[in-house]
Amino acid sequence: MNTAFLLICAMCLDAVLGEPEWLWSRVRHPAVMIGNLIGWLDKRLNRNAQRRLKGVVVVMLLVVGSLIIGCVLSLLGPVIEIIICAILLAQKSLVTHVRDVGDGLRISLAEGRAKVAMIVSRDTRDMTEAQVARSAIESAAENLSDGIIAPAFWFLVAGLPGLLVYKAINTADSMIGYRTEKYREFGWAAARLDDVLNLIPARLTCAMIVLLSGQWARWPEMVTDARRHISPNAGWPEAAMAKALNVALAGPRSYDGKVRDLAWVNGDAPREIGAPEVFRACRMLWAVWGLALGLLSVWVGVSFNL
Repeated sequence: MNTAFLLICAMCLDAVLGEPEWLWSRVRHPAVMIGNLIGWLDKRLNRNAQRRLKGVVVVMLLVVGSLIIGCVLSLLGPVIEIIICAILLAQKSLVTHVRDVGDGLRISLAEGRAKVAMIVSRDTRDMTEAQVARSAIESAAENLSDGIIAPAFWFLVAGLPGLLVYKAINTADSMIGYRTEKYREFGWAAARLDDVLNLIPARLTCAMIVLLSGQWARWPEMVTDARRHISPNAGWPEAAMAKALNVALAGPRSYDGKVRDLAWVNGDAPREIGAPEVFRACRMLWAVWGLALGLLSVWVGVSFNL
């Protein structure tokens, strides 16, 4: 069956059902299982000498294991492929979490801080309203790329094996791909491979946001902002989202009590933002989802007519 058609079905299933609590409160989510495995490998291998080599071995195990599992699951038929793909996409849950931040800010700053703390790793206790809103929008832009467009892209390219490899490496990067003393060597391979796997999806996400917002004339500015970002990929969707919403993103933020003076994205735009801008970001998330669905539908239509 056409992979693009399977992806359309999976995207629609995810958009309708999202992450049903009744299910994942009873069984382990595949992403949780992957995370548990990575945590187990981290505890046993991330010590003593040759940590970089051990990290490379972990990545190889994740890639090979994901390819094998993906190939086996693919043999079970298109219905299973659609269900697993839907489970590993995150459109509805992403929009829900980001919208919760906007709803929280409408109630109080404290509620907004509590909600944004669920989706970002930075310090939230002393955030202003604008910082809460910026954090939510940045998370929306980055996760649009690596939680929706990237897994969809790799499923389209390589089916379930490609999707599972991407999710495994992306999860590994989120757990061990830090430039800290503990993970600088052990997480090196996971971080570098994640950069490679997100290279095309991040720029594709950026282009889709630009297409929807009509900001093509400002593309050179987005490229400049994206290259200033600490991540080689996350800066692209963030730069596009900042232009689309006409807001400033990034800038100084605190991690573990230490302030990092990061470059602004679209720094000349308004910085004092709040719940309305968060809700506009949610609408952009659905707009990109709709554009992706439309492009896939055209692809399927053309394929069936060939």
